[in-house]
Amino acid sequence: MRDFLDPTDRHLTKLLSSDGQSSVNELADKLQVSPPTVRARIKSLLEKKLLKIVGLLNLSERPELIAAIVGINANTQGHLDDLMKQIAELPFVTSVSIVTGRFDLIVEVLVTGDVQDLYRFTSELLPRVTEPGVITRSETFVVMKSHDKWVNLPHGCWEKSAESITDAAPTTPKKMNC
Repeated sequence: MRDFLDPTDRHLTKLLSSDGQSSVNELADKLQVSPPTVRARIKSLLEKKLLKIVGLLNLSERPELIAAIVGINANTQGHLDDLMKQIAELPFVTSVSIVTGRFDLIVEVLVTGDVQDLYRFTSELLPRVTEPGVITRSETFVVMKSHDKWVNLPHGCWEKSAESITDAAPTTPKKMNC
C-alpha cells in the first residue's frame, strides 16, 4: 500500500513545484521548520522516488520541439504494466499512462526538429517494443499549440544524433510474460 504524504511533505512538494531553486533556508522559513528537517524530508522524498527536482522547458516557447500524444490499444493478456514499462524506455517518451476510455495506454512523446523522429517512433520503435499483435492499434495526435505546458527532455531529444538513438533501439520485440 502507498503511504500518503503528511501535510509538511505536501507543502514542501508544493513549494518546490513552484520554485525548484528555493534554498533550504527559504523553504524552512515558509514551512516553519528547521533547515535540517527540510534537508531530511527532501532526501527521504528523493530516495522514495516520490520527488524529482528537474529543469523543465516551456513547450509553448520552443518551436523546435514537437509534442505528440499516442493512444495505444493492446492485447497484453493481463500484462499491460509490462508493456507500459517497455514503452517508457523508448527514446522520445516523456510519459506512459494506463487510462480508461477507448485506449489502453496514452504515451506522451517529444521530438525535435521535424516530424521525422515522430514517424520513426510510431512506425519503427513502437512496433519493435513487443511481439506482433500485442499492439493492436495506435493513433497519434500532434500537439498544435499549448499553453503553460512544461516538459522534461526525454532520452533522444537534443542529443547529437537522433538517428543513432533510434538505430540503437531494440530490433527484436520483447516477449510479453503472458
